[in-house]
Amino acid sequence: MGAENKVAAKRKVVKKITPQRLRNIALYYLKRFETSAKNLRDVLCRRVDKYAYQNKEFDKKEAYGWVDDLVEDFIRLKYVDDARFAEIKVRGYLAAGKSPRYILGKLKEKGIDDMVAEEVLQQQEYDPLASAMKLAKKKKIGPFSPSEEIRRERRSKDLAVLLRAGFDYDIALRVLETDAEI
Repeated sequence: MGAENKVAAKRKVVKKITPQRLRNIALYYLKRFETSAKNLRDVLCRRVDKYAYQNKEFDKKEAYGWVDDLVEDFIRLKYVDDARFAEIKVRGYLAAGKSPRYILGKLKEKGIDDMVAEEVLQQQEYDPLASAMKLAKKKKIGPFSPSEEIRRERRSKDLAVLLRAGFDYDIALRVLETDAEI
């Protein structure tokens, strides 16, 4: 087999993009993942771009219109609900010990409005010290260090871990000064 044939064999042919195909792609995606409207739009637009790259005569603007109509239709049918998505994500992030700053940043990446994100975060019970302790336990820092000697040596690095995770300086210090596990 020649070099050209090998390259052609590796290149995957993308199926033609039609409104029905986009609908099927979106439904399959929604069957597997909860998502925001912006994220679903991004997923579908990537598929359109992939097809348009291989088929230069394809009208991307028309396909983007199909994507917008489809996303609006799914919002109307409640298949996509940004508030529901935000609530699910906030619960998961809080259970993992993430800071509010981190959570709001992740929700913003997914296209959730700042007001919706703030409202959902305020509805949840949140204790920043408990979340920081969860992170410390997961990372084995602060009171969860293997020994007191390692704990003293790594204090500044442990503080940096907590600060990069989005916790306030005073919360980070309280975690590092804690002796008992919560």
